[in-house]
Amino acid sequence: QVQLVESGGGSVQAGGSLRLSCEASGYTYKRFTCMSWFRQAPGKEREAVAGIIIGSSKTYYVDSVKGRFTISQDNGQNTLTLQMNSLKPEDTGMYYCTVDPRRVRSNADSCARAYEDNYWGQGTQVTVSA
Repeated sequence: QVQLVESGGGSVQAGGSLRLSCEASGYTYKRFTCMSWFRQAPGKEREAVAGIIIGSSKTYYVDSVKGRFTISQDNGQNTLTLQMNSLKPEDTGMYYCTVDPRRVRSNADSCARAYEDNYWGQGTQVTVSA
C-alpha cells in the first residue's frame, strides 16, 4: 500500500523559513513521472506550488513562490522536500505531497496538474503570521 507522509509544517513569522518533507513507503519512484507539492488555504481552491520530474532537474513553480521555494528529491531516501524561504502570510495553508504513478512527462509545467490516480499525503499545516 502506497503511503505518503508529510512533515515539517509549523508556524513562523513572515520572512522565516520552513522545510517540508514527504516520505514515501510502498512505492518506488518512476523516472520521468511527476512529484509535486500542492497547498490549500481556507476558502480557496487547491493550487500547485511546485513540481519536479523524477530523475531530472526539471522543476515547476507557481509564480508566487519563484525565487523563494525550492523543490528537490532524494530517490535514495524516497523523499521529496520543499525548502520555503522568505515566507509570506499568503503562503499559509495545508501543504500536500502528491505523486503521479503513471504519466511520463517532458515538461515540468505539467506537474501542476494532478490526476484522479495520483497518490496524496495527509498534509502538513503551514501558518505564516505577519
